Amino acid sequence: MSSFEAEPAAAAAIFGDRIELARRFTAALAEHGEERGLIGPLEPPRLWSRHVLNSAVAGSLFSGRVGDVGSGAGLPGLVLAIVRPDVQWVLIEPMERRIAWLNEQAAELGLDNVEVVRARAEDWKPAPPLDAVTARAVSALRTLIPLTAPLVRDGGELILMKGASVEGEVAAASKQIRAFKLTDVRVEIVGEGLVDEPTRVFRATVR
Repeated sequence: MSSFEAEPAAAAAIFGDRIELARRFTAALAEHGEERGLIGPLEPPRLWSRHVLNSAVAGSLFSGRVGDVGSGAGLPGLVLAIVRPDVQWVLIEPMERRIAWLNEQAAELGLDNVEVVRARAEDWKPAPPLDAVTARAVSALRTLIPLTAPLVRDGGELILMKGASVEGEVAAASKQIRAFKLTDVRVEIVGEGLVDEPTRVFRATVR
């Protein structure tokens, strides 16, 4: 815990009146995340800046009922559920220990806008289909598009959080983008002026 990152000044601005929930979640993840196999040993010193705020700044992009594929420690799903209580979040995760954590945290934080589904994305069929799907640090777009696009309704969106190499991933996924009839494909940057490292987001409409 000694190396847990101090809360950045931007956190209160990003979370507003939900900041206390964000603090509780981040502290719990810093305390238990490594021992429970949710985060690596290098993460606590950068948990706020690299993970929590990086997830939260994308909150404004979502509406309706949204799936988070490979939710893991709840990055971005639980963070987004805190910052956007008006959106319904479906956290999709196959691993039992992560499912236990997601359920505990949703209950602990009183997040009644969260549903946790134990499944691999490719084996799960939401009814009705989702309005949008997100994922963070799961896999490259050429692998991720076939996992996420089938979960989304016609006219719904993929809103996938990516790293600095996203442009190269888009180029490498041209076949999958065509196969799944994605339109309005673009990369957006969110959080500029709020966080040191803004978040890159791959967005596309599913037809």
